[in-house]
Amino acid sequence: MSFAQRDTALLDDSSSGIDWEETACLLCNGAAWSPLVEAPEPTPDGAGRWFMIVQCRDCGLCFTNPRPTPGTIGQFYGADYGPHRTPDDESGCTHWWQRLYPWSRMQHGRKCMPIHGESRLLDFGCGGGSFLVRMRRQGWNVVGVDASLDVVQQLRDQLGLTALLGSLPHPELPDESFDAVTMWQSLEHTHQPLEVLRAANRLLAAGGKLIVSVPNIDCLPFRWFGQAWNGLDLPRHLVHFAPWTLRLMLHRAGFRHIKVRMQRRSSWLRLTARRAGQFHPRLSWWRRTLRRRAVSNLASWYAYLTRQSDCMVAEAIKT
Repeated sequence: MSFAQRDTALLDDSSSGIDWEETACLLCNGAAWSPLVEAPEPTPDGAGRWFMIVQCRDCGLCFTNPRPTPGTIGQFYGADYGPHRTPDDESGCTHWWQRLYPWSRMQHGRKCMPIHGESRLLDFGCGGGSFLVRMRRQGWNVVGVDASLDVVQQLRDQLGLTALLGSLPHPELPDESFDAVTMWQSLEHTHQPLEVLRAANRLLAAGGKLIVSVPNIDCLPFRWFGQAWNGLDLPRHLVHFAPWTLRLMLHRAGFRHIKVRMQRRSSWLRLTARRAGQFHPRLSWWRRTLRRRAVSNLASWYAYLTRQSDCMVAEAIKT
């Protein structure tokens, strides 16, 4: 089936209860784009719907098109969706962001985040709340925002966290009310990422810091495996950033002093190599070796050192 035929099939899929929409570029509003890759949703048997990722011919941003509407995309977030699981205890679990960023531990003398008053932090797309729990234990005044009603209720009832339902901008959040805003693997899930970033800019006090972590489509694993790359996660991922498009969107949202760093995710590489067998039964021998931990660790280090990792994190300041 061609791109155009699959595009039409998606838009005509009324029996599924999912509404579909086409969109202009989410960064420059351009209407000219080229197909980049076609890939399925990550089901265990590989038999899910297929989706198309396109690339804007004007600014280079990649995005899913067509896509489920905001009112129906929630059907792709099942009860077993991993990021929505709450931590087993109030201590929270240790994630890669605690290992990467000493400020998340709030160690004495190593506070890299802006500290004003009670150190107010907003975590956008907070999911199960592990990061909020850990930061609250380190002295931050934390608030979470998530699009899942079940998640928000769990955070309130089970963890005693302040959690708001919805997205950004949010009517209950006044301007300049936070010293830090974090977005851990959440911005790529939004239908209007530039609007979300502009709202985050308004929420930050002067000198406040934004931290955004997203998959990097300009990475070696995507070049090696294409449609099997774990970072696509269709159709939940609506935007597929590269370092330059992430930097440009942050700049257009009003942020300055933008730094983009790579993140190593060897576990993603192993998962991608395993999934690739669904698409290519006769996978080349060197791609099969990437399923092994030692080999994937070496490959992920090479990708990191050449700035072609699976993931990246951007830090930006509101001036």
